[in-house]
Amino acid sequence: MSSSEPEQSHRKDEEEETTAAEDEDTGAQVAPIVRLEEVAISTGEEEEEPILDLKAKLYRFDKEGKQWKERGAGTVKLLKHKESGKVRLVMRQSKTLKICANHLVIPTMTVQEHAGNEKSCVWHAKDFADGELKDELFCIRFASLENCRSFMETFQEVAESQGKKEDNKDASDTAGLLEKLNVGDDKTKGKEQEEKPDVAKEDKKAVDDQAKPVAENKDEPAS
Repeated sequence: MSSSEPEQSHRKDEEEETTAAEDEDTGAQVAPIVRLEEVAISTGEEEEEPILDLKAKLYRFDKEGKQWKERGAGTVKLLKHKESGKVRLVMRQSKTLKICANHLVIPTMTVQEHAGNEKSCVWHAKDFADGELKDELFCIRFASLENCRSFMETFQEVAESQGKKEDNKDASDTAGLLEKLNVGDDKTKGKEQEEKPDVAKEDKKAVDDQAKPVAENKDEPAS
């Protein structure tokens, strides 16, 4: 027993020395093999201002299966373009940021409460989330009744305001077209007046031409 104890003690000391050497900071700095640079990521929302921003879960109606299918849970936004004033609805999934819905809010759209669930509402839209326009029937569900009402009211107000903008634009375009037509008519009238001959001047010239030979005969001596 006495001979084995010194050996165990010696091994223990060697292990402690090895551990201490491994933990010792040498102060050496290792440069990274690959240098990572910051990359600016564009979301496509830089030129837009958020009107509404709420968390919800989105569904779309599958016409073939005749059932509702989940599109994703995340944040739904109404974004107004700073220059054109157009508003679109965009929704992304929370974790992947994949687009669930992406369409313009136009005057013909109406949002209605989903039958049987006062925290949900439905609407039709031509959606572009999958890279091509598709007619979709959406249903969105919120955590609270207040959020659902806020979404419906804001959505409807935006749709009606877009209709007024379209009416004003059509009226302005019509007024501009009429103004151009009036200017064109005035120019045409002026051109016609320039090309119309002066009858009074031509008649006076003809009378003078006829009177000249008479005057010359009057001055000649009689034979």
